[in-house]
Amino acid sequence: MKKKPTYSCPIDNRCGGCSWLRVPYGQQLARKQQHVDELFADLIDDGTQCLPILGMKVPLHYRNKVVSPFVGIYDKRTRRRRILCGMYERGTHWVIDSSECLIENAQAKAIILTIRDLMPKFRIEPYDEDRDEGFLRHAQVRVGHNSGEVMVTLVTRTEQFPTAKKFVRALVSRHPEITTVVQNVNSRKTNVIMGDKERKLYGPGFILDTLCGLSFRISSTSFYQVNSTQTEVLYSTAIRMAKLTGTETVMDAYCGTGTIGLVAVRGINGEPGAAKLIGVEERADAVADARNNARHNGIDNAEFVAADAGAYMREQAEQGRSVDVLFMDPPRAGSTPDFLKAACSISPKRIVYISCNPTTQARDAKYLIEHGYRIDVLQPVDMFPHTDHVECVISMSRSAL
Repeated sequence: MKKKPTYSCPIDNRCGGCSWLRVPYGQQLARKQQHVDELFADLIDDGTQCLPILGMKVPLHYRNKVVSPFVGIYDKRTRRRRILCGMYERGTHWVIDSSECLIENAQAKAIILTIRDLMPKFRIEPYDEDRDEGFLRHAQVRVGHNSGEVMVTLVTRTEQFPTAKKFVRALVSRHPEITTVVQNVNSRKTNVIMGDKERKLYGPGFILDTLCGLSFRISSTSFYQVNSTQTEVLYSTAIRMAKLTGTETVMDAYCGTGTIGLVAVRGINGEPGAAKLIGVEERADAVADARNNARHNGIDNAEFVAADAGAYMREQAEQGRSVDVLFMDPPRAGSTPDFLKAACSISPKRIVYISCNPTTQARDAKYLIEHGYRIDVLQPVDMFPHTDHVECVISMSRSAL
């Protein structure tokens, strides 16, 4: 077996981005596999398929969203003021100046560096969080994995941006691949990156990208997996686990902007999809994006509801309604007993549970097992190489009585 390479980075000992960078990639995968296997050891039975982790062929530059703060410092060596951009030092709020990163999209990183270089020319001051002064807080660059479209979001402390047109013109002239630039205003003294107010400075204010054969509209605040290559692997795996035949009603709880549910309705690589999709999401803006994504792809057998998923499922159960397949992809904290109880109340034949935290996923799976389900398939997926994070998909079905 060919040995998987290790990688070196000049700021690896300080940066918190890649805690496993010095571990050979094959060993990283083995550790993640072992972690998942140990978590689920007491929850599987003889009929459970425990599949080997799905890793990346080239585990580099996979992050298609790059975010960087900007900080001004006085450089004693050159006796000049400098602007730093890059990652935060591990365990601190200090910015480590970096010109390259092994996990960030190289094109996005280059745009971040150009923004930094253009700032003095246009008298754009970096934000000083201690004094709550300055103008540019962060820049976020999103790159469409398949479309190649590029969105730059400039997060500023105030709305007034006198040099906006000239600055954007200079930026786009250096990077003609940029398709839109957005200003996001965050006037609060907070560690939260994005504010609530936005305006378009150039282009349509969003980008389009293709995922699993569907086109999705991505705004500056849209949730969209940062590793598109592995997202296709993850979603394809989850949808095949659902064993759709074209007749099922599926529910996508925690549906966000509707990505996995819409892919499930359409089907993967010509395979049957679902007959109907119900997507449930608490955030109204995400539901609006999901509805737009359905229209954009010509999908008319999907409905999206702005509601608490648990409350919605309880309401459906009281009305005697059920679904065939439940997709769930909760945040790292996992689900709650109330949600899981509600999920059981609509009696899905199959539950496909995607998780970015197998520890809470195993906890939730234990509840579902105690309430009549078993694990059919267990599949880890490496979404974030060179970190200790691992994604996992499990397929569960109702136990035979």
